[in-house]
Amino acid sequence: MRRTSFANWPCTVARTMDLLGDWWTPLVLREAFYGVRKFDEFQQGLGIARTTLSDRLKTLVDEGLMEKRAYQTDPVRYDYVLTEKGTDFFPVLVAMMRWGDRWTTDESGPPVLVHHDRCGNVTEPDTHCTSCGERLRFEDTSMRMGPGYPAKLAKRPDIQERFARQAAKSRHGVRGIDQ
Repeated sequence: MRRTSFANWPCTVARTMDLLGDWWTPLVLREAFYGVRKFDEFQQGLGIARTTLSDRLKTLVDEGLMEKRAYQTDPVRYDYVLTEKGTDFFPVLVAMMRWGDRWTTDESGPPVLVHHDRCGNVTEPDTHCTSCGERLRFEDTSMRMGPGYPAKLAKRPDIQERFARQAAKSRHGVRGIDQ
């Protein structure tokens, strides 16, 4: 079945959905916001087919949301790094979190919390920090494991590494991590 293209519609929501409207692309971007950069790490964290991941990363690079940076030459291997256009997607993911926290979580609470590193407080997923009122930006936030995070998953080394990256980002700022 062929998907209808919205690329030329006179509606920015439709054009955005044309670019990001499958379920894998926002999840690939979410992983990039967690600090994942290597193909195998994306693949392992998402459990996505390699061909599907390759296609999504190619689209994100072609559209300028990510860029490839060689980190090894023999054989050539790349990191996939968010660009300014990619980091501008952060408020969209936060809005999706906010909606999901309200409508898809149980009484245990949200699985992931947004920490506003600039003021040092956990905030509601929103466009502005609910503690200090400052606009939330990717560079100034880190994700923390929330009360609703499944205990079984929380023990996995890859999940622990994900949140350790976020803690390091919080301590050093996004520029403090090897970019």
